[in-house]
Amino acid sequence: MTTEENSADPIDCSDPAIVAKYESYLRMLAQTQMRRKLQAKYGASDIVQQTMLQAVQALDGFRGENEAQFRKWLRQILSHHLCHLDRDMHRDKRDVRREQSMEDKLAKSSMRLEGLLQGDVARPSQNVMQGEAVLALCQAIDRLPNEQAEAVRMHYLDEMKVSEVAEAMDKTTAAVAGLLHRGVKTLRRMVEN
Repeated sequence: MTTEENSADPIDCSDPAIVAKYESYLRMLAQTQMRRKLQAKYGASDIVQQTMLQAVQALDGFRGENEAQFRKWLRQILSHHLCHLDRDMHRDKRDVRREQSMEDKLAKSSMRLEGLLQGDVARPSQNVMQGEAVLALCQAIDRLPNEQAEAVRMHYLDEMKVSEVAEAMDKTTAAVAGLLHRGVKTLRRMVEN
């Protein structure tokens, strides 16, 4: 079991409404991991809704004990949905390695997300935020202006260089640096309140 899984608060899964608390978290992860072609065809919100529906239906099957294990379980469901959509789009034969890779990517994105506000994006596992703080951060990113949110996701969660973000967004590096500066400053203010 990872440090993250051992360090979280216990979770009560007796109420299926618990899954709704994680909508922003799942959407953030879906947005960072969906391929551009997949994003053009499916919205992250649609995939998150499918993930949440499956989670509610399978809630009795959750065998974890705490909030971090619950997030991991939700990431696995999301990973399976993303892989199935990707496979359907490419009509390739099922590749279990690709599904495992997606789970790893989602876990890494989650760790980077958890480390974002600690100011230590390079080593987030040392500054893991717990439960409600992760959800609050996802909700705060959702409330950022679209360009700031996109820049923050690309740079911090997708680990793109500022120059790569600038190219993807068709902006100058200075403009992207400004978006990142304002975005992170706003996020810190929103999460601290």
